[in-house]
Amino acid sequence: MATPPQAAAGGNFEAPPPPAMQPPGTDMTGICFRDQLWLNTYPLDRNLIFDYFALSPFYDWTCNNEQLRMRSIHPLDITQLSKMTGIEYMLSEVMEPHLFVIRKQKRDSPEKVTPMLAYYILDGSIYQAPQLCNVFAARVGRALYYISKAFTTAASKLEKIGYVDTENESETFESKGGKEAIDFKEVKRVDHILNSLQRKLPPAPPLPPFPDGFIPPATTEAEKDPENQQAVEAQPPAVDPIIDQGPAKRMKF
Repeated sequence: MATPPQAAAGGNFEAPPPPAMQPPGTDMTGICFRDQLWLNTYPLDRNLIFDYFALSPFYDWTCNNEQLRMRSIHPLDITQLSKMTGIEYMLSEVMEPHLFVIRKQKRDSPEKVTPMLAYYILDGSIYQAPQLCNVFAARVGRALYYISKAFTTAASKLEKIGYVDTENESETFESKGGKEAIDFKEVKRVDHILNSLQRKLPPAPPLPPFPDGFIPPATTEAEKDPENQQAVEAQPPAVDPIIDQGPAKRMKF
């Protein structure tokens, strides 16, 4: 079993100090620890997995498990840990030799413990498991990204549908450019206003009668016959008695 660095009993040599402990609340989910030399020397099983975990920067040297190691007691002995209070590590899930899950928790009494963090050892590599709030935040952020991307794609396609090419409508509009946007909501709103105004207006009055003396031009057989069309065109047009006779010769009503 691996032991924490301690001073030699009767010599001047001192083992190197343990790695500096990370401050509480430090996010270490981006760190991966692996000691290939240890893995080549010892097997990964439930008896030695805690010694391997103690080599990583995730390990808290002030935990209750370390006190048991210093007393030559197995650090995962639940009968001894239940008598202590403070920070401790527990082996929660085991799938030898590939997967081990270690839970960091705070013990307040033999029956009351508060989970803090979780670590998993996958094929010899140690990781810190992300917290549930971070998982939800990442999944929601990814969903919002794809939803925003879908709306952007749909908006771009709707803009292409709403544009009308005006280059071929007339030569006068060639200089204005390629496309003109049509707001279909505005068109519907204008149609609604015009329909409502048409319903409010009274019906159109009948046409006034022609004044006395006015003879509307009638279609004669000579006009229908193409041979006599030249003779009809030579005749002067009918005279409007109101417009062409002048103000002095207009009829009084």
